[in-house]
Amino acid sequence: MFLPVSGESICTSCIVQVSSGCCEQYEAKIHLLSDQEWKEELKNLTKLLHRTEDLGEEVDTWDRDDAVEEAIWKLQMFYGNGAERKSYEELLRAKPKGKIPTSRIITLKAEEAEELSVKLDPYIRTQRRDLAGEPTETQIWPLIKHVEVTLPRSELIPEGVVLVDIPGTGDFNNKRDEMWKKTIDKCSVIWVISDIERISGGRAHEDLLNESIKACQRGFCRDIALVVTKTDKLHLPEYLRERKVRNQAISSQREAVLERNDLIKLQRSRILKEKLKRKLPTDSKVLKTSDLVYTVSAQEYWQPALLTEEETEIPRLRGYIRKRLLDKKKRMVTKYVTEAFGLLLLTDSFNCMEHLPNEYLHMSGLRRFVEEKIQLLEKAIDQCFAHIEQPLQEGVRNARTSYRRILGACLVRSRGNQGFHQTLKAVCLKNGIYASRTLARIDLNEAITQPIYDQIDPVFGGIFRAGKPTGSTLLPHIEVFKHTLQEKMMEMGVRNGWKYDSYKKSFLIQEISAILGGLEDYIFRKKRKIYESLTTSVQNDLKPCYEEAAQITGKKACERMKDVIRRGVDRQVAEGMFERAQERMQHQFQQLKNGISEKVKGSITTMLTLASSQGDGLYKELADVKSEYKEMEKLHRSLREVAENAVLRRGMQDFLLKMSPSKAVPHKE
Repeated sequence: MFLPVSGESICTSCIVQVSSGCCEQYEAKIHLLSDQEWKEELKNLTKLLHRTEDLGEEVDTWDRDDAVEEAIWKLQMFYGNGAERKSYEELLRAKPKGKIPTSRIITLKAEEAEELSVKLDPYIRTQRRDLAGEPTETQIWPLIKHVEVTLPRSELIPEGVVLVDIPGTGDFNNKRDEMWKKTIDKCSVIWVISDIERISGGRAHEDLLNESIKACQRGFCRDIALVVTKTDKLHLPEYLRERKVRNQAISSQREAVLERNDLIKLQRSRILKEKLKRKLPTDSKVLKTSDLVYTVSAQEYWQPALLTEEETEIPRLRGYIRKRLLDKKKRMVTKYVTEAFGLLLLTDSFNCMEHLPNEYLHMSGLRRFVEEKIQLLEKAIDQCFAHIEQPLQEGVRNARTSYRRILGACLVRSRGNQGFHQTLKAVCLKNGIYASRTLARIDLNEAITQPIYDQIDPVFGGIFRAGKPTGSTLLPHIEVFKHTLQEKMMEMGVRNGWKYDSYKKSFLIQEISAILGGLEDYIFRKKRKIYESLTTSVQNDLKPCYEEAAQITGKKACERMKDVIRRGVDRQVAEGMFERAQERMQHQFQQLKNGISEKVKGSITTMLTLASSQGDGLYKELADVKSEYKEMEKLHRSLREVAENAVLRRGMQDFLLKMSPSKAVPHKE
């Protein structure tokens, strides 16, 4: 009941982030485009409109496409009627209709959720015209970049959970489109929301699912699901007439709703799983989950008439969020306790006056051992990344033979050039990309590199997944490296007399965990840049031809734009465009390997320097931390026991499922 909903169309106009915190009131911060960011968009909007006017007889008012309609609408909303006929320079001098705060942030506060919802609605609901054709509500709507909503502490959204409403598949504005991509890539879970009627007849959810799967490849996402809403909407006589399942009689609306929900789950789960199989490794966790599709009814949840609370599946979604949050908190607490424990161990080792004369000899041997193991890690990473080379080469060959067919399909529309020349103009102005909140994303660069992605996707996903050590999986190699170092430190500690300085041995072991544990975030941040390097390379190579096509006006402009794009792509392909993209991706992989190596070397060198020092010059007098050390040691031990027990429970559950598959039922946590 908080964000806007509509039974007819997409109604959220921008990215809205909702979380709970320590605030006493309900609060919303509306972030606006900077003056420079708006000027950039204004320039593109006026270019699109004024060059469209030069196309002459090709343009008809009824043939305006969404790109032009949205441009006109934004300018009229911000500057008033007639703004669409003014030049860029004239609009720079024009006064906006709405008041713009100098901070570029609008803050709204309220005591109750409903009150804030009313205040916020004009800013985040897609704006429409009134009956007279005039813009309604908020005139600064075109400036809104994103919105952050913070609620007081709530059971509905536990602290630490961030829900993000991401409308459509991008935005014409560069900054908003970049934010759209970064936001979806940061999500650990993506739910594609579509109501029961659109899921049956529309393609919008398919486009959103495709974008979500790409985000799963390049970002932090580990789980994808389709959430089908408004499942209580069913016309019983019509359903019975079209019903294909005849082996069981339906006597009520409730039975019909539940039966249709089961059918949708079966059908859509199968389709989604097939899509994921083509892109992800066969042993990916998301492919094994039973919850790929949820069938939800908010109406029945709030005002039950047909379904029980459980059957609305909203409790399942809430339970899923809580479980994910609990898992994340366990990992975070373990990480923080490990790091704090390591610092206390180091502090206590400095306070210990008992140092052996051959201390530096021991550390010198350990340094040599670490250097040898880092070299082995580098070789393992090279072998891991080598698995992408053959699929890359095959993908490049496929791209060379199919790019003309793909490009031709992108440049053809069923209605011919009517209206399409305006979209094509927008595509060229944005270097091959047109993103809209209401239409499927158009990306010519991605389309012609798709044959390469088709080849590399399963291997790429395999490189960055967690799991058992294999030749092609990166993270387990780092885990093996960590355990090797820790075992060596244990061995050297026993052999060289560290039993008198157990704090130092424990510090080294804990710090290895902290250092290498932090690598995962670094790797996933680099993953996106590596994955997008193919399309980025192609876009850079094709930029001159996009710029040339964007300048074309006059008669037959659409065909002339297409010819410029075709010739430009042909020329670049002949000059090795796909091969350059391949080299750039391989270079990005090499940079990741070098980054991992440098981070490991630097952090471990610092750690060994601290551990080998007797404190000279590093401190004057440190507090006695024995009581804090004992408390942290107890916490650390208990966390380790919890983790070990969880592994034992999962192993026992797997064993029982294998032994009794016919009687096994999903366990509840």
